[in-house]
Amino acid sequence: MRRIAIEKLKSGMVIARTIYDANARVLLQAGIIIEDVYIKRLNELGIRSIYVKDPILFDIDIPEAISETTRLKTIKEIKTNFVNIENNLKLNIRSVKSLVDNILDELLASHDTLIHLTDLRTYDDYTFGHSVNVAILSNMTGISLGYHDFKLKELGLGAILHDIGKTKIDKYILNKPDDLTSEEYEEIKNHPAYGFAILRNYDDMPLLSAHIAYQHHERWDGQGYPRNLEGEEIHEYARIVAVADVYDALIADRPYRPAYTVNQALTVLKRMSNTYLDQEMVNALISNIAVYPIGSIVELNTGDIAIVVDVNRNAPTRPVLNVIYHKTTQKLCSPHEIDLSKLTTIIIKKSLTPEDLDLIIKN
Repeated sequence: MRRIAIEKLKSGMVIARTIYDANARVLLQAGIIIEDVYIKRLNELGIRSIYVKDPILFDIDIPEAISETTRLKTIKEIKTNFVNIENNLKLNIRSVKSLVDNILDELLASHDTLIHLTDLRTYDDYTFGHSVNVAILSNMTGISLGYHDFKLKELGLGAILHDIGKTKIDKYILNKPDDLTSEEYEEIKNHPAYGFAILRNYDDMPLLSAHIAYQHHERWDGQGYPRNLEGEEIHEYARIVAVADVYDALIADRPYRPAYTVNQALTVLKRMSNTYLDQEMVNALISNIAVYPIGSIVELNTGDIAIVVDVNRNAPTRPVLNVIYHKTTQKLCSPHEIDLSKLTTIIIKKSLTPEDLDLIIKN
């Protein structure tokens, strides 16, 4: 399967991965043949890319850190809680804690799984899916740092609610596809303080979890907001969530740009180390990311082209591949598997997009 931008969809393509909304309702089922009316509706919903079946890029099972059932349930519950706050109702902290516990249980049970994060989100539902992904990424980072159960729960709770203050921001500003005015940007910058003000009113909300909402936009160099905290003045939980927040935002489709590739996003994180972000937390998060996610297309130093079919956690840059195109014969071949962790002379030269592969085959 391949991820394809909505503007490149054509009638007759087949959906490879079921598309859900934030209420866990099926929008389009896997196996459905695309029609023009579906493309129009996806555009209206603000979904900018989907997965379709590809005769060359055969279907591959992509492992995830948490199950689809848990993800959908969590997104739905987080949306309910955010909507409650928008309507001046109360958060169900007990329910949110239960969600975090479920995520932690699954992460600890699959601690050897590298993170792929292949979910798709509408623009309107972005915040809810983002909140769940940030909780997953943050807790995986906490596990790598050796956090015990109590700290992981505090971290997860703050992470999943880090953007609760956005419930007080006009949705027009949140989803604006164009540049924000200076006034709109100043309003966006208020959401950490709004979030802290909401969370600190709950007796069963740990204060450090509430401070994640307050501090996740502070910068390592002191140039963040709202209080210009610097370095270790920023609580370590917030420093973790700041990294997870940036990474997940980069790999998501946004109104003003398409998603970054994993390699592009990781490059940005590394460049932000010791200025925007704490380098220790960046390194801890990166240790959990599949550098070449399953399903990626890569070009080797031999000139051959392959698809990533498995990852080696102890050697993340040396995945297991299916070679699908021989440079020497310049044609597609029957896939054959190679494990780069066992081969010293073959290396990945670069990642390719499906469009790159199309051009190579055509030429």
